[in-house]
Parts: sequence; C-alpha cells; structure tokens
Amino acid sequence: MDAAILKPDELPVNDRGNGARTIPLVTRSCGSSSVINGITEFDPDAKIGVHYHNCEESVMILEGDAIAEIDGTPHKLKAGDTTWIPAGVPHRFMNDGTGKMRIFWTYADIDATRTMVETGVTQSIDQEHATAKKL
Repeated sequence: MDAAILKPDELPVNDRGNGARTIPLVTRSCGSSSVINGITEFDPDAKIGVHYHNCEESVMILEGDAIAEIDGTPHKLKAGDTTWIPAGVPHRFMNDGTGKMRIFWTYADIDATRTMVETGVTQSIDQEHATAKKL
C-alpha cells in the first residue's frame, strides 16, 4: 500500500449545514483500513446537532474558541485542547467565538457511524463524505 499526502485546501468539502463544513482527510479513498479523520470548520455561532458514534472519537481544537457539549455537560475549549469521547456518548461542538473555529477529528474505526440524538437517524461517515464537493 502506498502512503498518502493530503492537502486540505485541495480536497472536497462537505457542507454540514448551519455554518459547518467538513474536509475528509484519511478515509478509505486514500487507502486507510482502520481510521478516519478530517477537519471541520465552524462559522461564528455555528454548531452541529447532538450525536454519538459507534466508536471512540478524539477531537483537537485547531483554531478558535469552542464549546464541547459531552453527555450534556458544556466544556470551554481553546486551540490545542483535545477531547476523547467513548462510543455511544452524546456530544457536539459549537463555535464560542467571533471568528472561525476549526477542529481535527479522528474516529477509531473505518466503519464509523453518526447517530443524531434528535431524530435517531444513523448514517455512516463514508455516506456523509460521499456528498463532499471540490470548492
């Protein structure tokens, strides 16, 4: 298997709605067989819905100020702060600043899914990334 060099500014972007956009990085498409990661950027006041995954997730704040709501408890975070969230724990990230906020996330399973708490709808992360488009 060949190694991969991934340049976020050259990759497709998945518009998540509500002012959040995701750039998939390490995925099946580059040859990964065990992990998925990427970058999500949030506009001011942007947030994603409460959800959980079927695997562990780690998120590092790359830029800006964030609120990580984990199992109903809000945590203020800044660049460099990192979370680890066990499978099945409801969570979400929100921009808590006036500029953009960026996170780097990693799922511990190539078959990661996201289940939205409000609707109960489960979707594979691969399915989400299939809608990414080059800007």
